[in-house]
Amino acid sequence: MTQVIDTLEDARAAAARQAWRAAFAAYGDVDSQKLEAADHEAFGEAAWWSGKLDEAISHRERAYAAYTAAGDLLGAARMALTLNWDYSGRGSFAVAGGWLANAERLLEGLPEAPEHGRLQLVHALTALFAGELERAVELFDGVYELAKRIGDRDVQMLALSGKGRAYVKAGEIDKGLVLLDEATASAMCGDLRAHSAGLVYCITISSCQDVGDYRRAAEWTEAANRWCDKLDLTGFPGACRIHRAEALRLRGDWPAAEAQALEACEELQDFDHFIAASGHYEIGEIRRRRGDFAGAEEAYRVSSEMGRDPQPGLSLLRLAEGKVDAAVAGISRALQDTTDPLSRLRRLPAQVEIAIAAGDLRTARAAADEAESIVDSYKIGNQRAVAFDATLHLARGQILLAEKDWGSAVTALRRARDEWQEVGAPYETACARMLLGTAYTRSGDEHAGIAELEGALAAFEKLGARVAEAHVKERLGRAEARRTFLFTDIVDSTRLLDTLGDEKWKRLLARHDELVREAIAESGGELVKQTGDGFFASFENPKTAIEAAVAIQRALAAEIVAPDVRIGAHTAGAFRTGGDATDYGGQGVHIAARIGAAATAGEILVSTETLDGIGTTFRISEPRAETLKGIEQPVEVVSVGWR
Repeated sequence: MTQVIDTLEDARAAAARQAWRAAFAAYGDVDSQKLEAADHEAFGEAAWWSGKLDEAISHRERAYAAYTAAGDLLGAARMALTLNWDYSGRGSFAVAGGWLANAERLLEGLPEAPEHGRLQLVHALTALFAGELERAVELFDGVYELAKRIGDRDVQMLALSGKGRAYVKAGEIDKGLVLLDEATASAMCGDLRAHSAGLVYCITISSCQDVGDYRRAAEWTEAANRWCDKLDLTGFPGACRIHRAEALRLRGDWPAAEAQALEACEELQDFDHFIAASGHYEIGEIRRRRGDFAGAEEAYRVSSEMGRDPQPGLSLLRLAEGKVDAAVAGISRALQDTTDPLSRLRRLPAQVEIAIAAGDLRTARAAADEAESIVDSYKIGNQRAVAFDATLHLARGQILLAEKDWGSAVTALRRARDEWQEVGAPYETACARMLLGTAYTRSGDEHAGIAELEGALAAFEKLGARVAEAHVKERLGRAEARRTFLFTDIVDSTRLLDTLGDEKWKRLLARHDELVREAIAESGGELVKQTGDGFFASFENPKTAIEAAVAIQRALAAEIVAPDVRIGAHTAGAFRTGGDATDYGGQGVHIAARIGAAATAGEILVSTETLDGIGTTFRISEPRAETLKGIEQPVEVVSVGWR
């Protein structure tokens, strides 16, 4: 009996000093029959901070029942509010709403207490998330005054943070940041309980990032990191690791950034789906920049499944893969569904880049104009954030390059380069230098152009940005070993499916796949991947690629029933992509894919550049110029006779 008492007292003492790991272990050794309502509450808190959300919820529900049985309505309401938070984080909004309604019923008619402040805080946050900013400010003011009357410092600072966030979202940046700084300083000084402090840190850092104040965000991120490290706990600190990952990515330390984001996602997966989804999105951003397209796709997919829109990253990934139409559709849909100005601002620069690739300069200009209008509405001290200016100048520079206004492009891109350098963002700086080098070269200043391109190349190599590195090498004439890329695609596959039905179509498709794979393998080609109803293959030389294309068409023609297939081929320098380097990237791959899309049913379409210097026994058509989507200059192609 003595041991039980000692252990229970140890558990209570550990909980009182917020030593949650020790409290969790100690409570675990106590007979649950000996635990009172306050013990279940403390045990639940200890479980939460130890990364055991199911156990936390279980003990909080038991605490709720025990408080209710004892007639302690405030205790029961406190547990109902805590469970509302737990279930909201998990995305179980109906259950969360039930607990909130329960808390409201319990608190009705009771004298003012901290629980009333927490309840009103939930309503204020709901208004904030719904975009009802004026109402949110009024509610936060009411919460602050209530918390002041009852002496609840945690709720006071959370109300101050919420009001600051509402001001920022409403465009009153200076007023908002002052309140956020005040609340976060209080959290840093140990004035608040751990959960409240963590929320304040997150609200402040997110707000700073939203308005492009990366210096202030970095300062508070460092403070939050010290706080997280001091806690040595799992669960909520995962949110701090995501902010740390974002800061590390911006500074160019991608391996450390990915490690932090992965750790955060592991800690947060049961606690808060939306914050965890942001971690997976951050992982996708890192992998996309590194050229790991498959890894980025997976991270964006998980982020989407957990409730976060994977834009603009997913559309930029599609653009990098050469899927311009998919990129256009994705970013257009994302903007169509987004009304919040700051959220639109995060997507508009991507629309500029994608629209330019699609040859739609009108849309690109409109996106840049809207971005500038939003930035002008979110100034800090009557000045635009340096990062926002850098983003705008880069967008303008891209448009001016597409318009062949070389002199104006140089001016805009030079400013973008200098501003990103001031922010301390090496990848963004290198992107600006790459475009600036192109503008210099096109304007006739070859020496300045090469200097900028060489600087960009060195930065991309150091970062491990393989896709961007290859783009610079192409501009410098240093692309990697040349390959011939071949794309096949079934024509009118949807119509065939409707005509044949599922079972016959599956058999026809299986036979098609078998014949195409065999022809590629027998010609010595490398099957890179399957692309919907077709294939992407790579060959060491053009001759074997043409032989494979002819073999494919002849094999299909020999079948009693076979789909019509179009084939495109192009020879160019390229680079390896993907986490296992099994894919290819680069402008040459995009051109090959576009040539394939331009071919007609049963046609083999090849760039004339591919056939330069090689002999072929096949009949070749007269050359024709094809304007390919996303490719600046028309490409001359010929049709290869195979019948």
